[in-house]
Amino acid sequence: MKTSLGPLLYCWPKAQVIEFYQAVANSDIPLVYVGETVCSRRREVKFSDYLQIAKELKASGKQVVISTLALIEAQSEFSELKKHVDNGEFIIEANDMGAVEVARSHGLPFVCGPSINNYNAATLNKLATWGMQRFVMPLELSQQWLVSVVDALTPKRVEVEVFGHGYMPLAHSARCFSARHMGLAKDKCQTVCIQHPKGLLAQTQEAQPLLRLNGIQTQSASLCDLRDQQAIMQGLGVDYFRVSPSAMASIEIANDISKVTDNADALKCNGYWHQQAGLNMQS
Repeated sequence: MKTSLGPLLYCWPKAQVIEFYQAVANSDIPLVYVGETVCSRRREVKFSDYLQIAKELKASGKQVVISTLALIEAQSEFSELKKHVDNGEFIIEANDMGAVEVARSHGLPFVCGPSINNYNAATLNKLATWGMQRFVMPLELSQQWLVSVVDALTPKRVEVEVFGHGYMPLAHSARCFSARHMGLAKDKCQTVCIQHPKGLLAQTQEAQPLLRLNGIQTQSASLCDLRDQQAIMQGLGVDYFRVSPSAMASIEIANDISKVTDNADALKCNGYWHQQAGLNMQS
């Protein structure tokens, strides 16, 4: 089992993004996803910038995948999506069925991201006939689900990737929660999400951390951490363990997932993997 570094889900200044991927290029991480997956209004880093980053990562020996938006809301976004798919060099991570259809119609291979509802072997087998090379298991599913699906996919037709470390993207909405929190309309958001490089923490009335608001994306407040499940995943035939970046330290984690470098006080969760509520942490 190898490690992958998922797409950057947050809005960071361009200089910080460039610095981040320069460090990734100097790491031993074999597979890197790049691209904007959350909101097309985030224009600090444009598609042309991500394409250049992808070329530099490839030159450093990385396998690179271009990630697409998880929520397509306008014709302009669909037109931009077509450019992502038909980039001429890199495979895409489809995070929306529109991206799957564009890739299929062009006869291009693709990866299915975690926001695609791949809930059974019949769906995965159908997508494999359309060109899917690998799928990232939806975050709310469990080890037991993966066991049953891997058995149903025998002989194995596609690669399997599991989101193993990071703040989990749980949902996407047409509304921007970060803008709403600041009293701004979505179409005049001023890209306020850039002020929250790990999202905006939302708590219950009892001051219990519950969610992270990341523009139109809702994330878990707790850090998903499945590093202690590596041996089990490898036994199941998982090909890639995904680290979702939230800081420069994520590079070190993805570079060697056996290391424990997280803040000891960080809230963690692994409930979904164990068929429990997602915010639970089973030791």
